[in-house]
Amino acid sequence: MLRIHSTTFLFMARALRDMGDGFVAVLLPVYLLALGFTPLQVGVIATASLLGSALLTIVVGFLGVRYDHRQLLFAAASLMVATGVAFALVHDYALLLVVAFAGTINPSAGSVSVFVPLEHAVLTSEVTDAARTRMFARYSLVGALAGAVGALVSATPDLLAPAGLDQLAGIKAMFVLYAFLGLLGGLLYAQIPQRRPATDSSSGSALGPSRKIVFKLAALFSLDAFAGGFVVQSLLALWLFEKFDLSLSEAGFFFFWSGVLSAFSFPVSAWLSRRIGLINTMVFTHIPSSIALMLAALAPTLPLALVLLLIRAALSQMDVPTRSSYVMAVVTEAERAAAASFTSVPRSLAAAVSPALAGALFASSFRAWPLLICGALKITYDLLLLMQFRHLKPPEER
Repeated sequence: MLRIHSTTFLFMARALRDMGDGFVAVLLPVYLLALGFTPLQVGVIATASLLGSALLTIVVGFLGVRYDHRQLLFAAASLMVATGVAFALVHDYALLLVVAFAGTINPSAGSVSVFVPLEHAVLTSEVTDAARTRMFARYSLVGALAGAVGALVSATPDLLAPAGLDQLAGIKAMFVLYAFLGLLGGLLYAQIPQRRPATDSSSGSALGPSRKIVFKLAALFSLDAFAGGFVVQSLLALWLFEKFDLSLSEAGFFFFWSGVLSAFSFPVSAWLSRRIGLINTMVFTHIPSSIALMLAALAPTLPLALVLLLIRAALSQMDVPTRSSYVMAVVTEAERAAAASFTSVPRSLAAAVSPALAGALFASSFRAWPLLICGALKITYDLLLLMQFRHLKPPEER
């Protein structure tokens, strides 16, 4: 009988999760506005979601040292099921804040979630150093393509309107679908072989010799995430809805192609990193994407804004597999789950602050400022990363 490799189950689970994140990120602002909430309240919901994700991720970082990764992934998938059901049933704003904080709703439609550090640790244990970046590129490719499909699926409520289902009921049905995808993901995680992560028994802490490196990376990544929080996908969708009066179907179509461009940038990123290095790939693809975003903020017409945003999409995520690979390369095997968690947590915490600020700017009619602030801060992050880490090379580059 043919044995399916454990990484295949992870890839399939990532695809299901990111498809759910893809349509939720587009539908979330539409749903909240339909319930009568303001753009500021939409931003606060996004902040609560990212803040809760950060706290869950740091807990997972500690638990990943002592507990089986499969059990923790299954628990996270169960939380995804509960989150989808709760969002479909709850209308009260205070309760929605609690669900967003405690659940798995991801307004960024990206790699910010409690699942990520555990999946990174499992994937890294399955490959050699030379193949690590290619593995993360494939992992990111699968997720981005699934997220793009999810963005396209976000148009479903509008497509169901001729059948007599109003938009609000259609969006609630999509949250139920999100819960179902979590259930399927849990079944896939259950197929991963039971395995305790490698630990150094002489150390009681989750991080050891690589502590200073991880903390410095975490500080820089938090700046990048704070910047990105101004333009999480839900808020970018809100910007397009309010500035250009984009319809839900048009937004879903745009975010589909945006996701496709991001997805196919990942194999290019892996290829490029083998030639110029991980850090150079992260920096010199990121800066042009930030410039494109800032130009989009000032674009006078919808077609020009969309073209610039698609250019940004083709470049802005090329640092994702290289960043993940770099973190896994510069720490010891025993520290990998904790390192992935401790570099993800500050990102989530920092990203949790900016959506509320962006929502306030939108509410005050300063619609271009979130995009401009995001681009300027990301360029600053790229230059600092290059200055601090260009000499610390992973094993395959030495």
